[in-house]
Amino acid sequence: MLGITVLAATAIVACASSCGDPTFPPNVATRVVGGEDAIPHSWPWQISLQYLRDDTWRHTCGGTLITNSHVLTAAHCINKTLTYRVALGKSNLTVENEEGSVYSGVDTIYVHEKWNPLFVWNDIAIIKLAEPVELSDTIKVGCIPEEGALLPQDYPCYVTGWGRLWTGGPIADVLQQGLQPIVSHATCSRLDWWFIKVRKTMQCAGGDGVISACNGDSGGPLNCQAEDGSWQVHGIVSFGSPKGCNTLKKPVVFTRVSAYNDWINEKIQL
Repeated sequence: MLGITVLAATAIVACASSCGDPTFPPNVATRVVGGEDAIPHSWPWQISLQYLRDDTWRHTCGGTLITNSHVLTAAHCINKTLTYRVALGKSNLTVENEEGSVYSGVDTIYVHEKWNPLFVWNDIAIIKLAEPVELSDTIKVGCIPEEGALLPQDYPCYVTGWGRLWTGGPIADVLQQGLQPIVSHATCSRLDWWFIKVRKTMQCAGGDGVISACNGDSGGPLNCQAEDGSWQVHGIVSFGSPKGCNTLKKPVVFTRVSAYNDWINEKIQL
């Protein structure tokens, strides 16, 4: 994950040692059923992707700030007919001028060339911001894991987003977080789990029937803490079960970020 221009490259190098290091640490001591309100700005790389309709900006997906100019999100979040903006440094979406938050226009959107909406393959996109954003206590970049990195079964990770609080329920006002332990490919590809629907370029997490990502969380990060204490983004929320958000043995399926390092590097250098 190296920069796109001299300016961006400098920013990446400068932030390489401090990515995934929130000024306000998240509360990971509790495991609340169904998720919980996140401590404000404890996931400062989380963004809200918003589209304009009837003169109102509306949340549609999450995403992760990975450089001061680039956001990582899901390909299925992108509709070329819509006008987007990116909200950064947000906790409460109902507070337009929230302290520490900024809004950015979009310069370019790169959707993976082999994105397949039928089979949900290569569900990854990068948004280049109209202008580089100034990093702060409330706006930071998330770490990208090393190429090919895999986490073991039951490794504790957290999904974050403003998605629906339950199946068919309302979008959350305040950023939510939920514990989503890693599910190995061997488990997730079992006949009574996701079977052949899940590929090795995907990462499953959760599946306990209690805590789950839901509609509106799409594109957002699966945050996993490394041994050095930094938070790495191992997944991009991709899809779940049509039976509902919290379905037993149907964990949320994420695009596995470590399967796309080369593609990410290529796009942020354009």
